[in-house]
Amino acid sequence: MAQAPNYTAYHPRWLRRRVSTYWWLGSWSYFAFVLREASCLFVAWFVVYLLLLVRAVLQGDASYQQFLAWSARPAILLLNITSFLFLVYHAFTFFDAAPRAMVVHIGKTRVPASLIAAGHYLAWALASAVVLWILLGHR
Repeated sequence: MAQAPNYTAYHPRWLRRRVSTYWWLGSWSYFAFVLREASCLFVAWFVVYLLLLVRAVLQGDASYQQFLAWSARPAILLLNITSFLFLVYHAFTFFDAAPRAMVVHIGKTRVPASLIAAGHYLAWALASAVVLWILLGHR
């Protein structure tokens, strides 16, 4: 018969509760956290997609047309739409966390978190407007 280990005051028995693999399904905040972390994969996909586009453009018109045909496939289109939604979610959660992570002072006064968030959203809106202006053709 096996004997139980001898614990002393200097070697206590550790209390380790078992954690389920699906711990993140226990509450909305955990789920949102894991969803945000998973959104990084879709951000990475957009980087890869953009690099593939640049390569196709640099290789000439035939390669670019082939890339466009590949991009028009339903699976790639669905992946890009899903990635875009995750990218927007990633940006919103980043802008939500930024005021808590950034402590900005003007003199001895702390800038309110709402102003920090508003600055981020304003910069995003301006960058989006510039991209839209470029895509629609500035005249």
